Amino acid sequence: MITRKRLGAAVCGLLVTLTGGLSPVAARADTGEPAAKEAPKVELVLDVSGSMRARDVDGQTRMSAAKQAFNEILDAVPDEVRLGIRTLGANYPGKDRKEGCKDTRQLYPVGPLDRTEAKTAVATLTPTGWTPIGPALLGAAEDLEGGDATRRIVLITDGEDTCAPLDPCEVAREIAAKGIHLTIDTLGLMPDAKTQAQLVCIAEATGGTYTSVRHTDELSARVSQLVDRAAKPTITAVPTQGADRCDKAPLLAPGLYTDREVFGEHRWYRVEVLPGKELRASVSVAADRDVNRDYGVLLRASTQAGREIVRGEAAGDGRTDVISTGLRYPKPDIDGADTDTGKPAAETVCLRVSNSFSAPASVKTTPGLPVELSIDVVDGPDEAADTAFLGLGRGWWFLAALLVAGFAAGLLWGWLSRWRVTVWRTN
Repeated sequence: MITRKRLGAAVCGLLVTLTGGLSPVAARADTGEPAAKEAPKVELVLDVSGSMRARDVDGQTRMSAAKQAFNEILDAVPDEVRLGIRTLGANYPGKDRKEGCKDTRQLYPVGPLDRTEAKTAVATLTPTGWTPIGPALLGAAEDLEGGDATRRIVLITDGEDTCAPLDPCEVAREIAAKGIHLTIDTLGLMPDAKTQAQLVCIAEATGGTYTSVRHTDELSARVSQLVDRAAKPTITAVPTQGADRCDKAPLLAPGLYTDREVFGEHRWYRVEVLPGKELRASVSVAADRDVNRDYGVLLRASTQAGREIVRGEAAGDGRTDVISTGLRYPKPDIDGADTDTGKPAAETVCLRVSNSFSAPASVKTTPGLPVELSIDVVDGPDEAADTAFLGLGRGWWFLAALLVAGFAAGLLWGWLSRWRVTVWRTN
């Protein structure tokens, strides 16, 4: 006799059979693929010195703004990142410089993140003492030691180091010289000129970035971006040099490129895009020195004849040091092929990077501003839509298949239930 339990098992088996073909095949452990790389490690180093009491960030103290930003940052940390938190100037309130320059400790150990525990630890912090940036960087480097993981320190401070002669810039150079592939990114919270110069030096020593922030949302967005970057495969930027017109421009393959562009200059690059493909490009220009307020960056894609295809633009008003924009250009999948090779003919797309930065007369304009150009060429939107359901079940095909499977299972369940009732009555 068929019981209700067996009927349920039969229906579940049908659902598995109908939907099993739609799921990706599980990867085998014995395929010979290389072992997964160790999880990336990031340590956030937060300045908790007395100057963080200043009330000049969105109507609140710098410390309150940092705590608010940290709550948002911790919520956004990717699960695969091993994150830690170190403080400087958080514990010693006295005037003994020797003791004050030892005031750095690990608030939360580098490892799997317990978001509630980490937020609770940050909530207890009170602006206290000195600004021992050099010792804090040395401590953070030790916290991240071991293994072959991607390692990144994100330093957030509102002032320059107060513990010279241990120069934090020299400390960063020593860390870089060890060849342990550790990057230090720095963020200046309401920085003055001396603080900015020191933080730029620290970042440049290890290939990191410097950003000036004056608002809470800028702080949380930038730190989250840096943590997310650590979670992705490392991409080495390739130096290139744009030209003053398209026909002289370097031909770039998909990748990440760096260049320098003088104030108010146009630089050209070329990319080949095949029919049915989509060009995705983005550019960031860093103001690594004092610039005038109100500036912009433009990324323009055009044909070799000069006709504009698409553009991306962004503007700033002096509150941040990095400004970015991007564009997407899907090349229609049209008939036509190269007469010599028989292959589809590629279109040469001209990319022009322009900026409207200017600087006070006292600021040097050479070398040019750092430019980071990212280029990718992927399947066009139509082709991607046709093949989406073969991957992770995206799109309407997957939903339709689930609907059919559910309908069939319902019919089977109803038929078996009626058959069971008929058998029970005849007996």
